[in-house]
Amino acid sequence: MQQSSTTATDEPDVLLIGSGVMSTTLGAMLRGLDPTLKVELYESADGYAQEASHGWHNAGTGHAGICELSYTPSRGDDGEVDVAKAIEIFHQFEHSKQFWGHLIRAGVIADPSVFVNAVPHISFVYGQEQVDFLRSRHQQMTKHHFFADMEYTEDRAVIAQWAPLLLEGRDPQEPIACTKMDAGTDVNYGALSRHIVDWLGGQEGCSVATAHRVTDLDEQADGRWKVSIRDTKSGRRFSRTARFVFIGAGGGSLPLLQKSGIPEAKGLGGFPIGGQWLVCDKPELVEQHTAKVYGMSPGAAPTMAVPHLDLRIIDGKKALLFGPYAAWTTKFLHETGRLTDLPGSIRPDNIFSLMKVGLFNLPLVRYLIQQGLQRMSTRMGELENFYPGAQTKDWKLIDAGIRVQAIKKEDGDAGIVHFGTEVITNKNKSISSLLGASPGASVSADIILQIVKQCFADQLATDEGQDRMKAMVPGFDVDLSDAAQADAQRRWSNEAVTSLNLG
Repeated sequence: MQQSSTTATDEPDVLLIGSGVMSTTLGAMLRGLDPTLKVELYESADGYAQEASHGWHNAGTGHAGICELSYTPSRGDDGEVDVAKAIEIFHQFEHSKQFWGHLIRAGVIADPSVFVNAVPHISFVYGQEQVDFLRSRHQQMTKHHFFADMEYTEDRAVIAQWAPLLLEGRDPQEPIACTKMDAGTDVNYGALSRHIVDWLGGQEGCSVATAHRVTDLDEQADGRWKVSIRDTKSGRRFSRTARFVFIGAGGGSLPLLQKSGIPEAKGLGGFPIGGQWLVCDKPELVEQHTAKVYGMSPGAAPTMAVPHLDLRIIDGKKALLFGPYAAWTTKFLHETGRLTDLPGSIRPDNIFSLMKVGLFNLPLVRYLIQQGLQRMSTRMGELENFYPGAQTKDWKLIDAGIRVQAIKKEDGDAGIVHFGTEVITNKNKSISSLLGASPGASVSADIILQIVKQCFADQLATDEGQDRMKAMVPGFDVDLSDAAQADAQRRWSNEAVTSLNLG
């Protein structure tokens, strides 16, 4: 079905570009905040959530800072691991869990298991230096109430219970260690997005459409946006004039943001990184590995290439995933991208930033090229660092999604945005866009909350708006990193976790 529409209008209040988890979350949250808002969504692909939100285009980790060692990469002045970033991400992920709980209670999603399941999160290291790091990380993290339940062990018998494949064929003299929290998740962000967009398309005053590409954005004298759209099936061209536009097109966001002409987009660039996974669906292996296991980032690898061996649950089927393997690409989108995407994004205002990033990140460029040229035997060698007993016949290589790492210029210093998602909003608060990478989809509700607070402050400021937002995200205005405030929210959060089948 190309289009679902109840009351499509030439002048919607909100026009969403893209059907991934960010756009759909914003659409659902805004309708919850103000049910009178007219919302339209346009997706260029033939199906919804086919890019970065697609189930096999990402690891499906509910990033909460539990197992991702890249979120705690440095040691402070006292020689201990700095865990501030992990605490921040855990806080943000709590907002996502609360919002998902609301979607279930509101009937937007009938069965939570179609998109989220409980899967323990484990950090795994080998070699004495890494073991010392993980021990320090555990000591620092368990000081915070978010991570009080985190377990640490160097005992192989315990690790064999947690994740037996890690020990199969491993040198018994090699120092190894793990941390584990059972409160981890595996999330199918594509399924989540499709359920929300199906609901949104059925609401009065809303419409959703696939195979419709936004080709241009022009700001009008009254502050509204004229959005030019092409039906890719029929070739028909038309336009909509919207009070607010959200560009949630994943890797395709940067070119559209550049077409908007807003000053806030000046100097921005994008560095695309492709990816691949090794996947195993052999039942006897899948049943032995019931966790997401993250390791240390190798050398020049970008943050999205931190190796991990995961249980994935997609459409009710279990499989193991290892990777990702990064690759050089000039495409911004997996399904509809072109090799000219990167060259076409170069502008006079960002060319020097791109050149500087290229010159100062030559190890990264070499790493990406080397990764793309790897043979299967080399990829299996990396897997064997986690699972020494792995056999090539049990694994197949599939393509992952493309991540466009944002490049921004601050005080003349260009750099790749490795962590977080950049929210770009114009001064009139009439258009917003997202650029960036991990933790991305996991903290989608928190990111969208920031956009709502910025761009829909009037609706949120009313007593009715506050009550409605509290019903969707009870902790939206609470500092959960403060133990006393967190305790006040714990009952509702625990109920939300239970409703999400997370135990």
